[in-house]
Amino acid sequence: MPGTKVILLMGATATGKTDLALEIGRHFPVEIISVDSALIYRGMDIGTAKPEPQVLDTVPHHLIDIIDPAEPYSVWDFVQQSRQLANEISARGRIPLLVGGTMMYFHAFERGLNRLPEADVTIRQRLNHEAQQNGWQAMHDRLVEVDPVSANRIRPTDTQRIQRALEVYELAGESLSELQQNASVGFDGKIEKIILAANDRAKLHKRIEARFLEMLELGFVEEVTHLKARDDLNLSLPSMRCVGYRQIWQYLDGDITHPQMIEKGVAATRQLAKRQITWLRKQDDEKAFDCLNYRKDAIFRLVEAAFSGL
Repeated sequence: MPGTKVILLMGATATGKTDLALEIGRHFPVEIISVDSALIYRGMDIGTAKPEPQVLDTVPHHLIDIIDPAEPYSVWDFVQQSRQLANEISARGRIPLLVGGTMMYFHAFERGLNRLPEADVTIRQRLNHEAQQNGWQAMHDRLVEVDPVSANRIRPTDTQRIQRALEVYELAGESLSELQQNASVGFDGKIEKIILAANDRAKLHKRIEARFLEMLELGFVEEVTHLKARDDLNLSLPSMRCVGYRQIWQYLDGDITHPQMIEKGVAATRQLAKRQITWLRKQDDEKAFDCLNYRKDAIFRLVEAAFSGL
């Protein structure tokens, strides 16, 4: 719907996006659209820092608990659903507030899906390590399962293209061939961006570690134990590759010790935050606020000015 106005509230993990979004919701007629590739899954609550049901009820939320961890979900699904929701919320005279840290979703919502996701060093290193252990033929066999169209045109000896196709699938939740076929245009409404920046990286790292330890106290291991007991879940699924879940799964398998699980879980979360911060720094039209030291009234004035008259 041309003319639809939205706010994008973006930030790295542990920067306090949820708390700020709820505070905005107490002062403005917003409905929150989650921009988080982990919050979509039912039964994955502790490790995703999913807000409690009573918190979610204070402000209308969308795209949370919408699929089972065994079900597929792509960037294309998010673009279609989030844009439709934005139009419906706007038609109700309310403000669509998109909140989260999955930067690929934000990019696709704003720019469309004409471009493939950028390379991810962490995923590439892991894929190379798996290839060294299992061989590139096994990696090609995996590609046959997730993207038979690409596998048909990529030779088992073409390691670079196999790696890229698997990387794209992990990043986008959709195959390379589907992304190349399903292009979409950019969002045609008005966008106002608010970024919670992490100006003090050391303090953010402490936040990340404290939150991970708190998740363990709340029963994160038990949550993964329950998921692991299912016959239809494994570490190849996007849901089980979420930060923390893979490390606890490996701990439960006996591959790593409990201290190693904590170390690896915190490190993986910090790496995620680093990638998010790097992406956010490339934005050239944002309103950025330090997540550890910002004035809410300044943000409220921005929201009010951008959407006065709604």
